[in-house]
Amino acid sequence: MSATPPNPQRRSERSRQAILAAAIDLCSEKGYAGVTVEAIAARAGVSKKTIYRWWPSKGFVLLEALGQSSDSNAPFPDTGHLGADLYTQMTGVVHLLTTPPFGPAYIGILSELHHDPELTEAVHEQFITPRFTAAVNRLKSAQRQGRLPEGADLELAVELLYGPLYYRYALRKPPHTPERMAELVDHVLRTLDCRP
Repeated sequence: MSATPPNPQRRSERSRQAILAAAIDLCSEKGYAGVTVEAIAARAGVSKKTIYRWWPSKGFVLLEALGQSSDSNAPFPDTGHLGADLYTQMTGVVHLLTTPPFGPAYIGILSELHHDPELTEAVHEQFITPRFTAAVNRLKSAQRQGRLPEGADLELAVELLYGPLYYRYALRKPPHTPERMAELVDHVLRTLDCRP
């Protein structure tokens, strides 16, 4: 009786997972700049050709690895208390940005956006736009409840809330303290004429 031949799809998935894990591990150990496709291939036990068959660059490998390994897809909280929900979500973003492996890998990916239009499009599609939309939708929910005025510019409000987080992250400044984060949320909501 002959043995069952190995399933090529299972073998491919095993290789893909090994590549993603190797990319994250290397980024945690060496930082984004220290990661190369050669090093990922060696760590994962695959050829460079295998990696390039699935991803055009190390940035794309790490982008997929981050999407798979992080809890950044958690739904935006909606407890009925807008300020608390924004504080909770924004604190989660800061934790994600400042904690390995996500933080070092993401800052490296962001540094590539200036000269890689395809990676820029992928980052916006997979990370930025869904989270921006979720934040706007949470503000719309508050607006429907009469907590925000009809004419409030909700997209600008999201930029006012999250801009300072990315500013400090990109410039390697310490993140806001919990007290300062609460002040930021309160300030933006007062700017929008938020009603209790």
